[in-house]
Amino acid sequence: MRLAHRLALGTAVATAVLIVFGGLVTNTGAALAVPDWPNTFGHNLFLYPWSGMVGGVFYEHSHRLLGATVGLLTLTLAAALWRRGPALRALGLVAVATVIAQGALGGLRVVLLRDELALVHGPLAQAFFALIATLAYLTSPAAKAPASVDGGLRRLALVGTALIYAQIVLGALLTHAGWLWLHIGGAVAVFAVLPVLTARTRRTGDAVAAPLSRLLLALLGLQLALGIGAYLARFSPLWIPGEQTTMLVLPVAHRLVAGLILSATVVLAVRLHMHSVAKHVEGVQASERVSASSANEGVRGKPKGLSASSANEGVGKPKGSPISK
Repeated sequence: MRLAHRLALGTAVATAVLIVFGGLVTNTGAALAVPDWPNTFGHNLFLYPWSGMVGGVFYEHSHRLLGATVGLLTLTLAAALWRRGPALRALGLVAVATVIAQGALGGLRVVLLRDELALVHGPLAQAFFALIATLAYLTSPAAKAPASVDGGLRRLALVGTALIYAQIVLGALLTHAGWLWLHIGGAVAVFAVLPVLTARTRRTGDAVAAPLSRLLLALLGLQLALGIGAYLARFSPLWIPGEQTTMLVLPVAHRLVAGLILSATVVLAVRLHMHSVAKHVEGVQASERVSASSANEGVRGKPKGLSASSANEGVGKPKGSPISK
């Protein structure tokens, strides 16, 4: 399990870097800097000369190389999870399917010249990031620590996860279609729910969930500052220090922190629900033990009942009865 955990952590770090470069590609307008796919100007992806990686080509080709690296890491991770039980095996296969779909979407965006595919490509990357972060948690020793939460908190974690992912989708609509006010409304909903979730989680004192909730709250504060900065840089006439560099860094960092928030919330929800699953499994196992114990007692008592019945039948037959004749 240690190898799988290290692979999951490595894949998560590589995915975070990939998300950063995806943001750089979007915010520099370099999505179509390389007009062909899966090749790069007719070259094999891995053999394109470094001397040609300038301007937008640097961002786009680096993004492709990082995507290929994440794909290879995901395949290796899935192989390491294959014998770790059906649940981890299934999640590993889902990760492989997701990274393949993500690569295909990115390539089709170039080939078909369809902006609509970018609306799926970005949010799917964040979902994949959250999945890999979950695998990093499930393969860690922390996943074995006992948890103690209530059912209402588990439901709140699911609501928070859904809100954050919806906000990420609205962020993609803002980037590619300019839907500003929906994104602001989504932010209000997220900041109405997640602080409540983090406060209630901290009160549980859970060894994993409580520190994670504090990290989540810090990420929310950082995301609020980045969001305000990105809004001012893009939609206001105010002078921003750093000018073009700041206008590039703010939305890219905003996108990365969104992925970190989603990942932290998903891991938190998984942690809270693992307690419920563990209690269910314990209940099933206890019920099976009771059933097995009852069956064993019945089996032990059956021969005695049969021998007594046979004895009674034997006593009830007179020697001189017509049946014996």
